[in-house]
Amino acid sequence: MKTIAILGTGTMSTGIAQVAVQSGHEVILWNRREASVEKGLGGIRKGLDRLLKKERISQSDHDASLARVRGVAALEEAKTADIVIEAVSEDLELKQDLFERLSQICADEVVFASNTSSLSITRLAKNSGRPDLFIGMHFFNPVPAMKLVEIVRGLETSDATAAKVTALAEKFGKVPIEVNDSPGFVVNRVVMPMINEAAYVLMQGVADAKAIDECMKLGCNHPMGPLALADLVGLDVVCAILDTLHREFGVAHYKPCPLIQKYVDAGWLGTKTQRGFYQY
Repeated sequence: MKTIAILGTGTMSTGIAQVAVQSGHEVILWNRREASVEKGLGGIRKGLDRLLKKERISQSDHDASLARVRGVAALEEAKTADIVIEAVSEDLELKQDLFERLSQICADEVVFASNTSSLSITRLAKNSGRPDLFIGMHFFNPVPAMKLVEIVRGLETSDATAAKVTALAEKFGKVPIEVNDSPGFVVNRVVMPMINEAAYVLMQGVADAKAIDECMKLGCNHPMGPLALADLVGLDVVCAILDTLHREFGVAHYKPCPLIQKYVDAGWLGTKTQRGFYQY
């Protein structure tokens, strides 16, 4: 898997692209908007610049990594990839449409992977034309720093596909852990109710955001409080994952707290908009 097409140019996409080029892979970074492509390339450069400034990479490694990424606005450019990693918005129809289009563009042996944080891999694979070559590859934010990648098999994912993608994650310097295809997989199914409850505690005036986070850090030995974590993940993403979990399981504690929804409606999405539970 020398050449990797990455769909999307947001925080997750650029993070995946950065670790891919640093590990020696060629990357095709796609977004249908030229301006978004340029922004995504700028995000990769910014991440590499940060490592260079901290003297964690050399100037030659920095320059070589940047030379391995190419931004494109035409999905047809993905035809030269050995694997496609989709990391667009958490929208089932959008993702399914992209994979259906890619099935007509990419060679039959190309692996399709989704970075979805909560959607069914089996469902996403339905129109891909290659359910045996379809898999979940769930990274965590910030991608360059977080070691875990959840490897999620769909109903028809082959052993060979799982082995290839596991090996790729290891080449990225990550720790791949295989989990079953279930809404939210492992991490989000466990952590999202905690974030949701923390938002309720804040909304009900039990404590302010800082106090809630300090309680969880000092009382549960968490490195980051749940509200700060929600801001880092993005409140729109948190809300989308909770909606999926609530729809799939029908359990009340997955229903997004009204305060989270209010912040999303206001455009307070966390660190990426400089305001969420905290101001940045």
